[in-house]
Amino acid sequence: MGKLFRILLPLAILAGCGYAAWWFVVNQPKADIRETPPTLVRVEGTVLKKTTHSVIAHSQGTVQPRTRSTLLPEVSAKVIEMCPSFKPGGFFEKDEVLLKLDPVDYETAVVVSKAALAQAESVLAEEQAKAEQAKENWKALGRQGEPGAMVLRVPQVAKSLADVASAKASILKAERDLERTIVRAPYPGQVLEQSVDVGQLVTPGTALGKVFAVDYVEIRLPVPEREMRFLKLPEHFRDDKTPQTFAAVRLKAMVNGKPTGWTGRIVRVESALDESTRQVMAVAQVDDPYARRTDGTPPLKIGQFVEADIEGERLTDVFVIPRSAVRAGNEIILITPENKLRRMTVEPLAGDEKQIIVASGTPKSPKEGDVLCLTPIPFPADGARVLPTIDGTVENPDLAGPKDGAKKAVTTVTQDKAS
Repeated sequence: MGKLFRILLPLAILAGCGYAAWWFVVNQPKADIRETPPTLVRVEGTVLKKTTHSVIAHSQGTVQPRTRSTLLPEVSAKVIEMCPSFKPGGFFEKDEVLLKLDPVDYETAVVVSKAALAQAESVLAEEQAKAEQAKENWKALGRQGEPGAMVLRVPQVAKSLADVASAKASILKAERDLERTIVRAPYPGQVLEQSVDVGQLVTPGTALGKVFAVDYVEIRLPVPEREMRFLKLPEHFRDDKTPQTFAAVRLKAMVNGKPTGWTGRIVRVESALDESTRQVMAVAQVDDPYARRTDGTPPLKIGQFVEADIEGERLTDVFVIPRSAVRAGNEIILITPENKLRRMTVEPLAGDEKQIIVASGTPKSPKEGDVLCLTPIPFPADGARVLPTIDGTVENPDLAGPKDGAKKAVTTVTQDKAS
């Protein structure tokens, strides 16, 4: 009996454990499965609307004078007088006396030349009288035919005429050299550089100074190829008398720490492309840049660097898209009515560092009323859902999830306590 009990007791314990395990498996509590809705990315958007846009081409260049000249004397003499305005920065008018050279030697040359002329004319008169007398003597002797050239003293008269002409030419040269002792301004201008001073001996080829014209200045501006078709650039053709239209240009620069502007116009396009940039070079002209203005605008300086805004055509039915909303490859992101992302590649008509211009009605352009995503998204996927704020209004706020930035649905399993 005791032996049988010892055998059955372990079996009973094992059977009880097996039953208990089976009961727990069969009667285990059901899991409470809850799905957390995905958290949507919050983005800013704006509704695209057709508008008009004036094309502005941006460029830059350096101010250059219309004409720059180096003054050189044509005679040798000592500088005896200088105009007070013949200093760097000084202004002068056309034909104004800038320098005077010592004229004594050239005044003497004029006197000597006139004396030589008087002597040559006296010899000429004498030779002409002798020629007339020789002709009369020929007739008085009763000789037939015409007298020879030597009888009429033709060579002597010709030499005297040549001497008179030479003396007159010497006078003209002496008087011209005398005039050249006074150096006059070739045009209204400003002194860029002074190279001589009073008491200095100068010779032909000695640089007296450098001056430039002040009626207008020019700025060479490289024009972007993409925006050329929207600019009214003057093109010159041979024997073309068609009136040209000139694009307005606004120049900007910092002067004394303040932004300053000037207005001008594009007057011509150079015939050759710039070899370094392969761009067309337009030349802007600013008239009378050194005149005093009522608004206190300072004058342009030669060599000054300026930025230029060239006015172009006015485009209609276009979309103006901020540059910050444009990804690499001219790609933009649109937000569908279901708050899903849709990528699109556009073809800009023009643009700058702040915005691009896209024509409407083309296969590669959005439609009016489409929502443009303004928020940069590193890795946007087509069809990804977002929570947009369109022009300040939150769309479908009920779709917003926790602000933990999660992007995937999370399944949470909660175990009920065993009773």
